[in-house]
Amino acid sequence: MTDSIDVQVNGGSERLDRFLADQLPDLSRSRLQKLIEQGQVWVNGEVCTSKKATVQSGDRIHVEVPPAVPLDLQPESIPLDILYEDDDLLILNKPAGLVVHPAPGHAEGTLVNALLAHCPNLVGIGGVQRPGIVHRLDKDTTGAIAIAKTDQAHHSLQAQFKAKTARRDYLAVVYGAPKGESGTIDLPIGRHPVDRKKMAIVPEEKGGRRAVTHWLVKERLGNFTLIRFQLETGRTHQIRVHSAHIGHPVVGDPVYGAGRSVGVNLPGQALHAWKLTLQHPVSGEWIEAIAPPPEVFTKLLTVLRQRM
Repeated sequence: MTDSIDVQVNGGSERLDRFLADQLPDLSRSRLQKLIEQGQVWVNGEVCTSKKATVQSGDRIHVEVPPAVPLDLQPESIPLDILYEDDDLLILNKPAGLVVHPAPGHAEGTLVNALLAHCPNLVGIGGVQRPGIVHRLDKDTTGAIAIAKTDQAHHSLQAQFKAKTARRDYLAVVYGAPKGESGTIDLPIGRHPVDRKKMAIVPEEKGGRRAVTHWLVKERLGNFTLIRFQLETGRTHQIRVHSAHIGHPVVGDPVYGAGRSVGVNLPGQALHAWKLTLQHPVSGEWIEAIAPPPEVFTKLLTVLRQRM
């Protein structure tokens, strides 16, 4: 992977590793520091090997990320809830607790391991680390996720997500009662400036990337609300960060939530990828895959309705 970045910071300068962590959220800060030390980062055409180096507006950074070392991915017979499948495309209803793809230290028990057992020819589609994966869902977010079974399908689906023609609709139970019935949150998201494991609202001039979330009230439940979210962009933790920022965090969210008891033992955030709409990568036919919410999600709604 190669990235070239023009630096824009608000006055003064910023540490190189911190700036890159904001610009490249898929890479950890420690990983970026190793790339700097290994001579894989250039600033204004010169190799920079000091992770404490600083950059300022007008600088140009070039980053070379060596190809990932293939993990020893093993097929695992993990049950899959299939919503749609043909020779090119697979759409699943992902359960809570299932990590989408392996990573160092977590090379088994993931969706990818399950996919390799279900589709042995998936190896190499879209990369050795994430075969078939086009988009992600957080570990404890449930619902519809699309898998490409061929290179052609992978390219097509990636293009649809990039062009925003693929539509992703989510259901979430949030704390509080929004004043309006619908709205749009257009606030950039980047790595949290202090807690690097979290995302936050970060100005674009400080490394945030534009993030747009549309919302619509589906049902008011006293001090809680069932909301339908639609993603226009797909930033990490986007709905969870946006919802918390406007004062209505997702119920059960261990990172951005309020941590209050709701009388239901949730495995994580009450956020469900309810509907995925996209064009078939070969036929061009529009496909609408609806993922039924998990039992614990419907139980939560039942409990909240009974309190009304």
